[in-house]
Amino acid sequence: MALLRILALLLALTVSELHCLPWFINVSESQGPGTILQSFSFNCTSHMPTLQLVHVQPPTTFFNPPSLTRWQGIYVGTVTLSSSARLDALSVNHYKLQLRFTCGNHVMEGPLSVNVRRDPGHSACAGRFASPAGEIIQVLETVTPGARLYTLLLPGLEVQRAQINIISAQDPPYFPGPFSINGQGWLLVPSQGLKGQAEKVFQLQILVTFGQNRSCLGMLKVKVLPVPSSLISFLKQASNITILEDLPPGGKVVQVRARGFDVRYEILSPVPCPLFSIGRADGVIRTTAPLELAQAPGAAVTRLRVKAHERLRPWASVELELTVNVRSVNRWPPRCLPAMLVTQIPETTPVGTVLNTFTCADPDSPGSILDYQLQFHSPPGSASLCLRDRVLEVNATLDCDARGACFQHAASILVLDGGQPLMTTEVPVLVMVTPVNEFSPACVPHKFRIREDAGPHTLLGSVVGMDKDYPHNNIEYYISGGPTIFSVDRLREVHLLGSLDYELQTLYRLNVLLIDHGQDQDPTHHRSGSCTITIEVEDVNDHAPECQPPFQELTIYALLGHSVEVTKVSCWVPQEPQRLAFSYSIVGGNSQNRFSLQGATLVYNNILLGPLWPEQFYTYELLIRVADAGPSIPHLSTTATVSVHLIPWSASTVATRTHRSTVPSVMTPLLVTDTEAFWQPEPWFVVVLTVTSALFVLALGWLLLRLFQGLVQMHQTPSKPTQALLLNGIQGTEESIQGFMEAPRMEMSQAPSSVDLSLQHFDGRAQDSRESPFSQTTLHLGPLSLLTPSQRLLLPPGIHYLLFP
Repeated sequence: MALLRILALLLALTVSELHCLPWFINVSESQGPGTILQSFSFNCTSHMPTLQLVHVQPPTTFFNPPSLTRWQGIYVGTVTLSSSARLDALSVNHYKLQLRFTCGNHVMEGPLSVNVRRDPGHSACAGRFASPAGEIIQVLETVTPGARLYTLLLPGLEVQRAQINIISAQDPPYFPGPFSINGQGWLLVPSQGLKGQAEKVFQLQILVTFGQNRSCLGMLKVKVLPVPSSLISFLKQASNITILEDLPPGGKVVQVRARGFDVRYEILSPVPCPLFSIGRADGVIRTTAPLELAQAPGAAVTRLRVKAHERLRPWASVELELTVNVRSVNRWPPRCLPAMLVTQIPETTPVGTVLNTFTCADPDSPGSILDYQLQFHSPPGSASLCLRDRVLEVNATLDCDARGACFQHAASILVLDGGQPLMTTEVPVLVMVTPVNEFSPACVPHKFRIREDAGPHTLLGSVVGMDKDYPHNNIEYYISGGPTIFSVDRLREVHLLGSLDYELQTLYRLNVLLIDHGQDQDPTHHRSGSCTITIEVEDVNDHAPECQPPFQELTIYALLGHSVEVTKVSCWVPQEPQRLAFSYSIVGGNSQNRFSLQGATLVYNNILLGPLWPEQFYTYELLIRVADAGPSIPHLSTTATVSVHLIPWSASTVATRTHRSTVPSVMTPLLVTDTEAFWQPEPWFVVVLTVTSALFVLALGWLLLRLFQGLVQMHQTPSKPTQALLLNGIQGTEESIQGFMEAPRMEMSQAPSSVDLSLQHFDGRAQDSRESPFSQTTLHLGPLSLLTPSQRLLLPPGIHYLLFP
């Protein structure tokens, strides 16, 4: 660190002080060449300093490189005006000079601004034109009349709108005609020409006036040269020359050659010539600036007038006109915005919709007309898109409702310029067509038939749905409302889920809802449709007929040789009351074939004679099979039981009478139908009633036991007359019962008395079988305790006994 500090101190001693450069200098436009503008002092020891003029803005040659001199140990820098300096405040009133001072390794730069001030008394005339000798112009006597001989160049001549006049006399015969000069400073040959004026010198004094009270005088001398004896001429040369704009500055354009001795070449016009120059000795025309047509369109065509003359005899000259054509070089392809187009459009985009407008330009030739071409890559040859000028449009209907129709349109727009070589730009285009769910799914109404005994998961058929959107028939099926015993799966198949009953419902109408999916760019966009499916239930014979009552017990009195209608079997199907066709047959109990069926009517046939006629009470247990009839299958049946108690009825004549009494041959039999109504309580009621009854019976049994024990104690020895009376009563009852049962066996002659006895409970009206003579006999007995066990067993059944104490 100490060493670094010592080096820094030495450097500070070496460059002790750098005086700051002045920023602004004011100078009058009247200052001429060699004028010292400013001096600068610098301190620099142990080194040789330098002072440089880096650049001037705007560029000019009016300033000399600065000089640097040493005086008393201090370096003094001086900036002066050059010999070509012509300051004009009206043309340029400010110059910026960048100066660089170097002292060893230390470099300092700074700007110096020079302000040019107007000087009202300053004369703009300068140079040879303003000198007493004037400017000398040499011209051949063969010069074209009215041609331009000289151009007066004065600062601010055009800006100040100066007036230029020739004030010297041009009298003939010395002057062939007056010379003229215009406001641009062009000196023109007299209209009569200078033929024959060789070796003459015409002095012209010219007055230049700048506004009010400001003017200057100058002198021009025109020396007319004779035509040389030795002719000078250009060799054969093409007058039109074409070059490329990429020719760099200094590049050779063409070389012109002329015959003569020590020939020199120069460009007469345009003056000044900013783009081309010619070698004075070799006649080679070269470029002096870049020929960029985009920045300088005027450089496309330049007309040059070239003069060739002998060095020793300048009047011996010849002129040549050349036309230089600059052709643009196609170095850059067109540039387009956008450089790539990727867009997405729905398939419902109408024809003529503008997708994009391309903006392209050629950097080599702005504003030139470009050619646009549309090229398809996939699918090839597609007509869905078109290019009108620079506008890309939809050319045809976009349809995604067919397989492979909805795709990406890959294309490119080829942009061509008209340059050489031909340059192109390719703009990739990718148009993605997205599907749109345009159509609602639909299905055709259909009718299915199914048997009512079909089990669950039975397949009825399929629903045929249709959707025009692609992918076709991408549909989900649902049943909207309606019965829940049917379902539609994803395979469109209709299944039975529950059981059917034809008697409850014969027809079902299902509203099948169809919802499509996967047919739109938006996955939530669906369309729906519906149709009605009719399901008819086919009747299946699944209910057997029922007879009411299922069991009948009847008692009939039959006469020999007569048929008697016993009963009519009443059957039906409760679930199908409309079914009335049944078949009847006796399948059991019809011994001796005495019973037959006439439809649903049971008939007893008593037409047989002989020993088969029953003489006693007889009971038939008939089994009647009742089956449904008709087309329905299977045929179901049931069996009704009819118990028939047959009582034979015999006819005879009473012997004590002289006239014959005839019993009517046809008697109306007694039909007794026993219909019992029953009550079926709820299970809980049966349980409660059973428990209550059991408790009640136990309590009643206990009370009866106590009462019986008391009665036994009171009647230990009953009296004998009482026992005899009871025994006689029992015997008398037995005899009466036996006599009553033998009453039907009496002959016909004893019929009146027997009929009176047996019909004391039958008056020709239908009666309940429970009210027959066998069930209505009532005996009045004594106390039950008087009967021995053996006596109790002798009591016949079916007789009501009235016990008394």
